[in-house]
Amino acid sequence: MTSGSTPANPPSDSPAGPPVRRSRRGSGAVTLHDVAKLAGVAPITASRALNTPEQVSDDVRRKVADAVARTGYVPNLLAGGLASRRSRLVAAVVPTISGPVFLETVQSLTAALAERGYQMMLGQAGYRGTREDALLEAIIGRRPDGIVLTGILHSPEGRRRLMAAGIPVVETWDLTPTPIDMLVGFSHVEVGRAVAAYLHGKGRRRLAVVGGDDERAQRRLGAFQQAAQALGQAEVPAVVVPAPTTLKSGREALGRLWDGAGTAGPPDAVFCSSDLLALGVLTEAQARGVAVPGQLAIVGFGDLEFAADLHPALTSVRINGSAIGQQAARFIVDRAEGRAVDTRVVDIGFSIVERASS
Repeated sequence: MTSGSTPANPPSDSPAGPPVRRSRRGSGAVTLHDVAKLAGVAPITASRALNTPEQVSDDVRRKVADAVARTGYVPNLLAGGLASRRSRLVAAVVPTISGPVFLETVQSLTAALAERGYQMMLGQAGYRGTREDALLEAIIGRRPDGIVLTGILHSPEGRRRLMAAGIPVVETWDLTPTPIDMLVGFSHVEVGRAVAAYLHGKGRRRLAVVGGDDERAQRRLGAFQQAAQALGQAEVPAVVVPAPTTLKSGREALGRLWDGAGTAGPPDAVFCSSDLLALGVLTEAQARGVAVPGQLAIVGFGDLEFAADLHPALTSVRINGSAIGQQAARFIVDRAEGRAVDTRVVDIGFSIVERASS
């Protein structure tokens, strides 16, 4: 090298030690051979240190761990699991990550899987179903040990792919006697009926409903209307708003119900398909000087954390999202590890948590 020229390999800020020469097998990724070379052991020994550390000495484990830390190597879990055909990865699909209603299930599922040595990746399909097929194709192609879905309505193509893949599938947050594979959830129809009966039992006779335009919310809405009519109410006003629902759409919905009230007068009770909608209805009622629950009873859905802290505190339908996540994890792990699942449909039910708003 002539004086003043630029070195071919400039100095590095990395810890002292021999330079790491990466194998360039197309991607330039650090390989297990790179780790083994830096640790001064054979590739098979490095593999044992990472996958079955009890088979190697403490000194070898330390050398390999140091090499991994210095190179940033991440094991190829798919390649390493080819013999057992297990990835120890579970994919979960929810309609949205912006709404908090599924958060408890996601957290519980993640924790329950981690306790059993599995990791979870999360996908967002939206409420229209247009993205689910492409998302499922990408997920199935990666052959996870299980797939957890929200709801039971999937396209015919999506359903065929799921059934043909041979991957354990758990559908959640819904109920049907004919799941793709396994299911843990509750009946949205029964929720709607129960809330109508509850409000009628409180002496409310002008029931109304505000719901998102997603299919599950619409089933709750329809069942609520039918139950109210069966209890003697001729017409049950409904306002449908885009999902995911928001506080703003709840405020606007109550405005439409109040301003559009006919000769029978405005509603004296509103069932909302989410707690966020209910919060919007409550906010608009207070802005209009409508007494809650004196003039208007409000019931939400989801029993989110803030529901008990509102003024007045919000009555809501409680879904045990944590139990859904834990049961879904048990289903997936049992099937992935070859254990029989005798009961494939679990109805966790629901409860109406009564508070001051009703």
